Amino acid sequence: MDMKSDCYNSISTRAEGLFKDNGSRFIALAFPVETEEEVKAIVSDIRKEYHDARHHCYAYRLGLDGDVWRASDDGEPAGSAGRQILGQIDSAGLSDILVVVVRYFGGIKLGIPGLIRAYKTSTYDALANASVTEKIAGRWYRIGFDYAQMQDVMKLVKDMDLPQRAQDFGEYCSMEVRVRKNLNDDFLERSKKISNFKLNII
Repeated sequence: MDMKSDCYNSISTRAEGLFKDNGSRFIALAFPVETEEEVKAIVSDIRKEYHDARHHCYAYRLGLDGDVWRASDDGEPAGSAGRQILGQIDSAGLSDILVVVVRYFGGIKLGIPGLIRAYKTSTYDALANASVTEKIAGRWYRIGFDYAQMQDVMKLVKDMDLPQRAQDFGEYCSMEVRVRKNLNDDFLERSKKISNFKLNII
């Protein structure tokens, strides 16, 4: 099995870029994200933080295959902003990423070629300053089991090297584990062999 086929690149922390032209400032802010809810929250925060800016254009791409995406021109001429930001994300081969470019208007219109260059260059600058990290596609499951199955469950978790969180060993045991995409079928097969084992996708 090719373990690399469920790996992709993202960024590990927020990064910034800047481009200036004829008094206009384009501040590019790149963020690691995993859901559209996160995207909405960050874009909303950026609009508040830079409330005096003229435009808040953005693009994002999510997931292993990058098939969840959007590009917004936020009032700039169609195709001059969002699509340029997305193009830079794709050129860098990244996913699970949001880039918002905040524009402060300098009083002189830049024209569409000028805008395209500004949004491209500021985004490129932010991505060049970003620290790229490899991510492994997968999903979190909440698993539940009786104490009697504890040994079998912990062996499964250890054998498959599953990251875990939210452990609760009360009267009934539960925890959350993350299973990489390429191991998902194997995990489900092994799970069936443990009695009274409950499984929910989070």
